[in-house]
Amino acid sequence: MIYLLGSILLSSYLTIAFKWCDRFKINKIQAILFNYLTCAITGSMVIGAVPDYAHYSLEPWFKYALIMGALFFVTFNLIALAVQKSGLAVASVASKLSLIIPFIVSIFLYNETAGWLKLAGIVLALIAVVLTLYPSNKINNTAQKTSGISFDKIILPLMVFVGTGIVDTMVKYVQHHFITDVNKDDFLISCFSAAFAVGFLFLVIQLLRKKESFQPVSVLAGIAIGIPNYFSIWCLVRVLKNFGDSSSVIIPINNMGIVLFSAIVAWLVFKEKLTTTNWFGIALSIAAILMIALA
Repeated sequence: MIYLLGSILLSSYLTIAFKWCDRFKINKIQAILFNYLTCAITGSMVIGAVPDYAHYSLEPWFKYALIMGALFFVTFNLIALAVQKSGLAVASVASKLSLIIPFIVSIFLYNETAGWLKLAGIVLALIAVVLTLYPSNKINNTAQKTSGISFDKIILPLMVFVGTGIVDTMVKYVQHHFITDVNKDDFLISCFSAAFAVGFLFLVIQLLRKKESFQPVSVLAGIAIGIPNYFSIWCLVRVLKNFGDSSSVIIPINNMGIVLFSAIVAWLVFKEKLTTTNWFGIALSIAAILMIALA
């Protein structure tokens, strides 16, 4: 149980950290870049070995690690932007309800069965996404008044929802076909390293184009995000290992805890303004995750 609690708190901390980055004017793209370098280094220290990328490149899973690394960097930046523009609670719901995407794919690819309770949970989850993202009638931003669809409140969270769902689907695919207890750490470190490489290339291009300047404090922010990021995954892996026969229950419960904790922090600490409809959507999202877990 302590590992499950650790996964929930550390995963929630990641999105909360982006709020603090906004507050202290820290460049989030650079912080995310160094977060992935920190994850790769932390993972190497935990397994007590230097990554052998020459050997990894010969493995059938390596190309997927490169693709997922790029998706990690893009998706994490989308989540950071959603936290800033849409709010912590909305970003959390959008990212954690994406678990329904790999589930739907699994029904078609792996012939997984779906009872009525789980299907009802999926329908409820889709309704929860709509209600959580439903904009308030009291819009202060002039640009949003003239726009039919708000990018900040609707399109951006939907991008997070789809992007995170694609990442989770790829994780399930690679885990199903390639990953074992022997190579799982190598695969994860390769993903983190690829994410750093993509981010580093992006930063160099931006610096050469003088679109932004290097911010040294982002290195410290990256370390502060990266170590909890790695151990949030480490805790979840330990939970899944201890409850191997209940992974379909543990992951939804983990996501439910993250959504609930993030919503409470957003309301109490950051004073985010959510409508009654938004709160109802968050409540439905928790109910949907619980239904999927119990199915």
